[in-house]
Amino acid sequence: MSAAYPPASKPLSGLRVLEFAQIAAGPFTGCLLADLGADVVKVERPDGGDGMRGWPPLHGAEDGGSESFSGNFSSLNRNKRSVALDIKNKDDLARLYALVENADVFVENFRPGALARSGLSYEDLKKRNPRLVYCSITGYGQNGPYAQKGAFDVTGQAMSGLMSVTGEADGPPVKCGVPVGDFATGLYAAFVILAAVMRARETGEGAHIDCSILGSLLGISALQTSEYFGTGKAPRRLGSAHPRNAPYAGFEASDKPFTIAAGNDKLWRDTCAIVGRPDLPDDPRFATQSLRARHQDELTAILQLIFSTRTAAEWLADFDAKGVPCAPINDFADILHDPHVRHAGWVRPMTMPNGARAETVGFPVAMTGYSFEIERRPPDLGEHNDEVYREWTQRSIARAL
Repeated sequence: MSAAYPPASKPLSGLRVLEFAQIAAGPFTGCLLADLGADVVKVERPDGGDGMRGWPPLHGAEDGGSESFSGNFSSLNRNKRSVALDIKNKDDLARLYALVENADVFVENFRPGALARSGLSYEDLKKRNPRLVYCSITGYGQNGPYAQKGAFDVTGQAMSGLMSVTGEADGPPVKCGVPVGDFATGLYAAFVILAAVMRARETGEGAHIDCSILGSLLGISALQTSEYFGTGKAPRRLGSAHPRNAPYAGFEASDKPFTIAAGNDKLWRDTCAIVGRPDLPDDPRFATQSLRARHQDELTAILQLIFSTRTAAEWLADFDAKGVPCAPINDFADILHDPHVRHAGWVRPMTMPNGARAETVGFPVAMTGYSFEIERRPPDLGEHNDEVYREWTQRSIARAL
């Protein structure tokens, strides 16, 4: 693929990142940086590499060969290079140190203290590269009672309280269908990394970033935590409903479900006109936004009877005509073929190392002066060992001269 802008114009061109991480949160951090032009080098174990390399769906080689490549791995590791190093091997560790000396960022997601045993803690690497921004991604942070607890996305969702507000009111807590803990943590990590890099370029001093799944999930739960702080009561599960707005939820049409979000009084009056109930705004139970939220069970019962009389497409057309926010409840097959998503250019073709072709969702934010491209396919394990070492260490040689 040809880029619309030369590589030098990419926002993070020249930023060198060592990604010493696997599975989701750390690789997503690296992917965000790589998509904006950073040179992200994935450091992997020679014996299998990132565990996500084995995750399905596995795409077979185009020539019919037996080699396959993971679509899950590809979605988080495009635009990166891979080096395979055994940190228990002295020569490999020396090569890694040489890369660290020329890196701007080091991302890792091991349990606190694990890398210190191999001489790869922040304090160890800071001595070799004082300007290094070192980002540690863990379940619960570097210190505290839970620091050594193992963590995955689901345990973070449970611990953080997120699962307690996810699911139907009369059902059990459930995890979000998307690993929001891993990906929210990756977003926080990438954001703070860039802030620390800006400071390091001004002061020459790097930083150790302590980014946790628990902290990140609490950070994005601001509305729920503020509700608790304000009322002293823990928020509860409401299904697709909203604690402070109604109607703001999913409903069943005659053929399939859809959602509306009548989030203010004008939208509420427009909704009443559409459903043929202009009397409802005068009902004392529904006169204000807070009253509608308080009595939303009664309101839902009234509206659901009406919505069941027509198809979702018919209701959505009427709501769109009035400017009432609404949407079908899509599955991923629906939305990935949606004309708006295709118009935005978010779905991109991608080729894997074995020649297999697939589609992926690319960087979804537009910016003037920059055009996202998949310029590097996801890498084979250790594919760039010599290339990266040669390129990165040339900077040290040039400095010495």
